[in-house]
Order: sequence, then structure tokens, then C-alpha cells
Amino acid sequence: QVQLVESGGGLVQAGGSLRLSCVASGRAFSTYTMGWFRQAPGKEREFVAAISRTYGSTYYADSAKGRFTISRDNAKNTVYLQMNSLKPEDTAVYYCAARKGAAGTSMVSEYDYWGQGTQVTVSF
Repeated sequence: QVQLVESGGGLVQAGGSLRLSCVASGRAFSTYTMGWFRQAPGKEREFVAAISRTYGSTYYADSAKGRFTISRDNAKNTVYLQMNSLKPEDTAVYYCAARKGAAGTSMVSEYDYWGQGTQVTVSF
């Protein structure tokens, strides 16, 4: 069982930056693929980025490439999402997720554990 707690959301102007953090409970953090997803009002939850268990390989949605960076610190049981050049269309609740299997999937259903989410609002 893994519990995930996100933080770092907030209100930022377009072009600004935010760094989201997600702290995981438990001792097996390094064995989980970690991902970030987001859900805007009236839309389905969508994949943003993921980082693999072993080598830290990273995967990004097209909307995140070149602007967002996912990273992890296994010693701190923490995964981060650095978001730069934010746009109003990035406004959403951002969720941290953990997957027992390998990375390389962007499907919501493939992740086993979820945090409660943190709101990111980007103003014009």
C-alpha cells in the first residue's frame, strides 16, 4: 500500500513556473513507476509525465514536452514536476500516481495508487 500526498499547486500568471512535489509513504518507493496526471473541469484525466523505477527514464505527453520536467529522489520518497512556461490551458488538478509495473504507459487504469490532487491555476 502506498499513500501519496501532493503539494506545490497554486495560482500563477501565464509564462510562470511551479514545482509540484509528491511524497510517498512506505519503504518500496524506488520499486514504483511514478507519474503525473491532470484533470481540467469537464475533461477526462490525462497523462502528463512519468519516470521509471530503475534508470529514471522519463516520458512526457506532447503538451508537456520542452516545458515540464519530472524527477524523483528515492532517498526522500519524492517525485517532482517542474513546470515552466505555463499556459492557461495547463489549469487543472494535478495528480501524482504510482504504478507497480514498468513505465511506458500513459493509461490512467494502469496506475495503482493516487494522491488527492493539487490545484494549478494559470491566469492570462
